[in-house]
Amino acid sequence: MKERSLIQQIRKMAASSAKSAIKTEIGDDCAVLRLKPVFELLVTTDLCIEDVHFRRTWHPATAVGHRCLTRGLSDIAAMGGEPLACFLSLGLPANLPQAWINGFLGGLLALARCYKVQLAGGDVSSAPQITADIIVTGQVPSGKAILRSGANPGDRIYVTGTLGGSAATLKQLFAGKKIKPANSNSHFYPTPRLEVGDFLRKSRLATSMIDVSDGVSVDLTHICDESGVAAVLSADQIPIGKNANIDLALHGGEDYELLFTASKRAKVPSRIAGVAITQIGEIRNRQDYSSAIQIMDDNGRVRPLPQRGWEHFKKQR
Repeated sequence: MKERSLIQQIRKMAASSAKSAIKTEIGDDCAVLRLKPVFELLVTTDLCIEDVHFRRTWHPATAVGHRCLTRGLSDIAAMGGEPLACFLSLGLPANLPQAWINGFLGGLLALARCYKVQLAGGDVSSAPQITADIIVTGQVPSGKAILRSGANPGDRIYVTGTLGGSAATLKQLFAGKKIKPANSNSHFYPTPRLEVGDFLRKSRLATSMIDVSDGVSVDLTHICDESGVAAVLSADQIPIGKNANIDLALHGGEDYELLFTASKRAKVPSRIAGVAITQIGEIRNRQDYSSAIQIMDDNGRVRPLPQRGWEHFKKQR
């Protein structure tokens, strides 16, 4: 399909009659967004690159589109925000089947409809491999965004759902196992925890928060670094996902669960919006430890936890 025809198809697929934050839909140089009074704008961006974030032989096009938007929605959730609109720029090989593009857009837009997020613009270009740049905007009441920098010594550390399930599926794929990409598989179709993030902001329970995209060992370190604290995790409290183990749960990544801290006096529910909440550790004073994160084993021994999650430009495990 030629460029203009593709843009017209995307515009048609993205059109919505529902009320949204979009004042002008696709067709102008810029989108015009409406913000609620006394709200601040959230903006996040993520790249999704073939053979880095997905493989066509493993991931159906609908799952790639779903995962692409989930990455941005999960960031909005981690700030306690409400998503408004998304923008998609696509780099596509000239010989890419039109059916793949349709599937990708279908997966992305199906998830967008679930959370009332409008596709408000973007760009298309030829490229040697599939590249998708997703920008997601959101809003949050002024001064109420949940940051990574609010954790304090004595706070408890919590996580939503289970960890390591996505990495376990990826490990099986690398081993040559053929896996049917079912909607229930969190690797192919992860769920952004927007309802949980919204609850934590409104209830003022969370002192800091981040989404688990690169692995707990990396993402919790970001909270520790931004807050100037250390963390001690309890190995026997880590909620381990299907087919995973403690190693994958701590270092696997792409779970898109929320990792947050709360005061030790806070009454954190065991479930929020139907999602299990598990306490996995405690925030401590940074000067008492040689590294940001420690882990306590079943025998009570404490040792430093290395950062072995995902990091670009670094040779992975």
